Amino acid sequence: MNVVLFDDEWRINLLPLSATRPCAEFVVGILTIAEKWEKHLNATVSYKTKAYLSLKYPSNIEDNNIFINGRYLPDSALIEAIKNLKSGETISDGDKVVACVLNRAEALLFINDNYSLADCTQIKFQSALSHISKCPDIFSLNGKEIEKDFELLTSGKISAKVNAGVILISPEKIFIEEGVSMECAVLNATSGPIYIAKNSEIMEGVMVRGPFALGENSQLKMGAKIYGPTTIGKHCKVGGEVNNSVIYSYSNKAHDGFIGNSVIGEWCNLGADTNTSNLKNNYAEVKLWNYPAEKYLKTGLQFCGSIIGDHSKCGINTMLNTGTIIGVSANVFGSGFPRNFIPDFSWGGAHGFETFSLAKAFEVAKIVYERRGLEFNDIEKDILTYVFNETLKFRVWDNLIQKIV
Repeated sequence: MNVVLFDDEWRINLLPLSATRPCAEFVVGILTIAEKWEKHLNATVSYKTKAYLSLKYPSNIEDNNIFINGRYLPDSALIEAIKNLKSGETISDGDKVVACVLNRAEALLFINDNYSLADCTQIKFQSALSHISKCPDIFSLNGKEIEKDFELLTSGKISAKVNAGVILISPEKIFIEEGVSMECAVLNATSGPIYIAKNSEIMEGVMVRGPFALGENSQLKMGAKIYGPTTIGKHCKVGGEVNNSVIYSYSNKAHDGFIGNSVIGEWCNLGADTNTSNLKNNYAEVKLWNYPAEKYLKTGLQFCGSIIGDHSKCGINTMLNTGTIIGVSANVFGSGFPRNFIPDFSWGGAHGFETFSLAKAFEVAKIVYERRGLEFNDIEKDILTYVFNETLKFRVWDNLIQKIV
């Protein structure tokens, strides 16, 4: 049966990460949510998402279609329930639809938001289901998801051998793909598995505690200290100290500095000695800016660092306060702590902000794509243009200051 991963109305609470991708493209563990479903269901998935994202993430409709909420993570009980669904039935988690089966006509209407799933027969799921309801869930669930993905990816496979100078602790929980370059490093999987993808590099003096995943063609710089649960995507360069964070593909934190309990989107760069605070001085619960509410909301967390949208950059010695949200394509620099919510397409720091123009954003994106041998095409431009226009109200600086004060 054809599988389509859909965004529900909750995606707006997952900005800025959901501004440039469907929720199913979030990385949690070693894989994206979409990759998990593809492997578990042995299927190629497509997407039902916002119109401005649909050229990059299109939908495919066939005679029989399983729609799965892209915020939900697969487990054995949910997979079994989905496989037993009949046409016109939905699985629900409280008031949220988790999955449904629709024929071609119904699916085409649903894709265009002209079909109500309330008309379907609802099957209440009794057990708790893992899902992403706020951005910090990505790092909070990351350890458990690394363990699940590790089993999924390594079952029946043999890890590559390492050089004599590499120290492996609990080697049975460490898997290294072919083509990895690693010298004089320490990998400790006592607290959770460690997965090192092909053609990656771990330089001398690196120390890693699992759970941990390093993506293809990525690099840990000399002396890096990585505390799990942490995931680093493909084509990344990471140094310094990282704790319980997820760094998406094509992003760099190549120098010293600390990030903890954070999620860094794609095409980001954190300059030398960029530091995130992940614990308030008074140990109080951390609040995060929420886009639809247009105010700070409680997270229920004592440890929470920064959530950074795609294409954003931080200059050297940038200091980010506990619970900082940085939108898409922002450029932060200068001394002092900037405010805890930095709107999309902002340029500045603690001294003040102005708008980072689309033309300048396109210019930077084109350069960084070309460095990776990729093209910054019209589809990418259209996505950023939409985000720029949708977030205009947050760049009214005087009003923003009043909201934050």
